[in-house]
Parts: sequence; structure tokens; C-alpha cells
Amino acid sequence: MAGRVNTSPPVVPYSSCDMSSPSPVQIREANAHLVAVHRRVAELEQWLEAAENTVREQAESLIRKDEQLRAATQEIAEAKDKEIHYLHEKLCKSEETIQRFQNMVKEKDAMIGQLQHRCQLLDNICKSRPLLDSMLSHMAEAERLGPVVGMGEPTANTSLTDGESNCSPNRISNHKDFSLSEDDMDDQELDEIVFGTTIDCSAVEGMTDAQLTQYVPRFGDLKSVLQKRSGRSPGIKCIQSCREGYGTF
Repeated sequence: MAGRVNTSPPVVPYSSCDMSSPSPVQIREANAHLVAVHRRVAELEQWLEAAENTVREQAESLIRKDEQLRAATQEIAEAKDKEIHYLHEKLCKSEETIQRFQNMVKEKDAMIGQLQHRCQLLDNICKSRPLLDSMLSHMAEAERLGPVVGMGEPTANTSLTDGESNCSPNRISNHKDFSLSEDDMDDQELDEIVFGTTIDCSAVEGMTDAQLTQYVPRFGDLKSVLQKRSGRSPGIKCIQSCREGYGTF
């Protein structure tokens, strides 16, 4: 072994001047010195072997710890990758959910805008309701009035003309709280044709079946009048009482 000490007895140099053998004291001292050196060498060998064992054990322990650390590092890296993948998928789903919610909010905003517009229309209708009720009340009162007794046809025509001028669509449409659509204007034209107790068969002749069906409840037995118009020439007035019809108006 490289660390071992030579235990062979020292070589006493031969001197021509000293031909005598060593004394017993010197021999004892030399032997004691050799024994001490041998003992020290044995102790050093034991210490070296123990140190080698310790180093070997520490090296093996370090190797095991290094393997354990490598395995733990690999597990941590795999867990990190899985967590990153999971968080990425969750982030994508969250972005899709946010986009869907944003689209829903836009749709709700559009719906709210439409509902606000309709609410405004309903408010306007409610504000215009008293005017409409008043107009219908006046119309019902006018219909309950019978023909003027003792007045000729020109007077009746004059009163009818005045009524038409007072209830003209231009006057009603110009009111700030009341407006007529195209259907309302068509209905009002039909009202002007059949309004009152005198029905012009030539004017009624141009109505469709749907329009006739719409106005039958208002003017009572209007079908019988229309049946009579087929045997008459245009321009002849058909007098028909409409009081029962206006009772359901």
C-alpha cells in the first residue's frame, strides 16, 4: 500500500573505523523504536481503511441521493407540465365562456333597446288614451243621435259634411299625441264611407269581403243592404239604421 511505512530494521552503515558491535542498550532502543513504528503503521492502516469505508459509504449515499433527487426533479417537471396544460385548457375555456357572456350581454343590450323603444311607444299610447277615449265617446254620442226631424236632404248632407270636416284624418293626424298608420287611414276612409245612418251602395260596392266582414258588426245587417245593391244602379242611397251595430262598437 502506498501509505505504508517500511518496518525493516535500519541498516547500520558499515564503518571501517567502528569495528565493534552495538551495545545491548542500543539494540533495545532500536527494537523499541521499531515496535513503536510498527504500532503506528498499524494504527494508520486502520484509520486509512476506516476513512476509505467512510468515503465509500458517503459516495454511495450521495449517488443514492442524486438518483432520488433526479427522480423527484423528473416528477416535479412532469407535474409542472401537467399543471401548465390543465391551466392552459382552463384559460381557453374561461376565454370562451367570457366571449359567450359578452355575446349574451350584447344580445341583452339589443333586446333592452328594443324593449325601451316599445315601452316608449306604450307610454305614448297611454298618454294618447284619454284623447282616443274622448273621441270614441263623442263618436258614440253622435251615432246615438237620430236624423234631424223636419230637415231636408241638403241639411243632412251639410251636417254630414261638417262632421267629416271635424273628423278629417288631416286634423287627427296633425294632433301631437295621435298619429295614424296606413291601415288606420284605410279604416278611416271606410269609416267616412259608411259613417252615419246613410250608406252609399256605390261606395260600399268597392269594398272587399274582409272589409265588409270587418264592418258588419258595426252597422248591423249590412249584408242585406249589399244584397239589395245588386238590383240597383250606383249612386242610389240605401237607408239603414245602425244603432244596434254601434252598440258593440
